[in-house]
Amino acid sequence: MREAMFIKKNAEKWKTYQHQQTENPDETAERFVTLIDDLSYAKTFYPKSKATRWINGITASIYQSIYRNKKEKYSRIFQFWKFELPLLFRKYHAVFLFTTVIFILFVSIGYFSSVNDPSFVRGVLGDAYVDKTEDMIANGDPFGIYSKESPFNMFVQIAFNNIGVALKTFLGGFTLGIFTLMAMWGNGIMLGSFQYLFFSHGMGLEYVLVVWIHGTIEISSIIIAGTAGFILANGILFPGTYSRIISFKRSVKDAAKILICLIPFFITAAFLESYITRLMSQTYEKGQQAGIPVWSSVLILAGSLALIIWYFVILPIKLNRRGFFIKNDGIVSRLNETNA
Repeated sequence: MREAMFIKKNAEKWKTYQHQQTENPDETAERFVTLIDDLSYAKTFYPKSKATRWINGITASIYQSIYRNKKEKYSRIFQFWKFELPLLFRKYHAVFLFTTVIFILFVSIGYFSSVNDPSFVRGVLGDAYVDKTEDMIANGDPFGIYSKESPFNMFVQIAFNNIGVALKTFLGGFTLGIFTLMAMWGNGIMLGSFQYLFFSHGMGLEYVLVVWIHGTIEISSIIIAGTAGFILANGILFPGTYSRIISFKRSVKDAAKILICLIPFFITAAFLESYITRLMSQTYEKGQQAGIPVWSSVLILAGSLALIIWYFVILPIKLNRRGFFIKNDGIVSRLNETNA
């Protein structure tokens, strides 16, 4: 076939491939295979032709498009954790602050109510639990509850329980935040009463060093789950410039992302409670140094707190100040890149 005839036969197809991109992966693959055939033919019979260079350019463009999309699939998770989630959380820092403040308030109510009325703690935790805990304290094994069951069984039960609590707190947002507030109230009052139970027996420091090994991440995650619930409620009650249905859909999407990100944190907290807290509890068993040293507890506690503060507070602020933001299509961009 003469070169002129070859070009006339395929020119319209090449122009279409060059100027009309497709999002259909099957069509992209078909175009790529077709161009490879045309390029092989052109290189065989017209190796120095401009048409050959033209086909080669279109083929290379489609190849780069395929490669770039493939690479994005693998980098999507990395981008989500490094940029998208922190930037999303930065958007709701005010809701996070509100949730944290009310939870601390509820914990304080639980603690000081127990101080003023010792029977209050029994009303919250139950007589059986309080009696059992006080017996263990009297017998020199204050945290024996953490060593009474198989570590793996504890891990599975605690992980599912924490995820269930977070899910209920999140779903409470669909009730305009009423059930979310109730969940925060219940957890806060229980935590405050539980802390009083140990502080009232002069074991405040021991309680912090043992229970807050896992409690730092666990309680922080519950607060963040509450934040997700209030984000839902906020999208319903305060749509802003959006219609209420669009605002609701956006808030559901954002809150769900925040909730999903908590799963590895809850699993980490469950692991710490089932294995590390168990070892630390043995340190105070009958006054014997049988568990892990105190400094390791301080290190884990401080590291957990630093992780939560850095990832959910400091990193989002830093990324925002550096000009990163999430566009309407969900892609992370930067101001100077947009201006360029």
